[in-house]
Amino acid sequence: MEGPGTARGPQEPKVRNLDRPLLIIGNRRYSSWSLRAWIGLRESGVTFREEWISLYQPGTSERMRGFSGAGRVPILVDGDLTVYDSMAILEYANEAYAGGRLLPRNRARRALVRSVCAEMHAGFPNLRDNLPMDLGRAAAPLPVDDATEVEIGRILSLWQELLERHEGEGPYLFGEFGLADCVYLPVVTRFHHYGVPLAAYPRSEGYVTGMYALPAFAEWREAALLETEILPGMP
Repeated sequence: MEGPGTARGPQEPKVRNLDRPLLIIGNRRYSSWSLRAWIGLRESGVTFREEWISLYQPGTSERMRGFSGAGRVPILVDGDLTVYDSMAILEYANEAYAGGRLLPRNRARRALVRSVCAEMHAGFPNLRDNLPMDLGRAAAPLPVDDATEVEIGRILSLWQELLERHEGEGPYLFGEFGLADCVYLPVVTRFHHYGVPLAAYPRSEGYVTGMYALPAFAEWREAALLETEILPGMP
């Protein structure tokens, strides 16, 4: 499920025609897809409101469908427009609020950004299943199977390649902060909290350290640690 705040009651109708955009998110501690959309909006400089729908609870899907028939978070409501899916929200935020700065000006670079974002959006199922995002987990190594190791290696080598290619342009995957960094931020948290070895990929190790220290992410994580709901079955 894609894709946490003060929850409203399930009987409350969806809100329209707000003076500020409204982002519907799941639990901050666990909802990686919500984090992607939220960090993109935050880094776009737009002022927006948030509403939290607790995940995996009775009535969760019904509440989500009150905003979008897809029944998943995140969901962005901007006036009469509803945008769902994290990538669609990021693309919209880039155009509507960020003045295009979350994507490179160069067409070839934009295509590469979209390629690496799509790879994350549609791939790495073993990483998702075996190392789910949990911002409340104490950082400690967790043994993983071979399939997960392969996916971890692919991500670290991809980051290493992008960081080397754009060295001197900035500390992020494509130099300046952008969509690719939003999409891979939850993976950064996974590598941190599950103690994934990074020494063989020094640039990627530096990237993880820098992204985890991002001020906007610190704001998200501080709120996540205030949540009291604990999902069962987390590793």
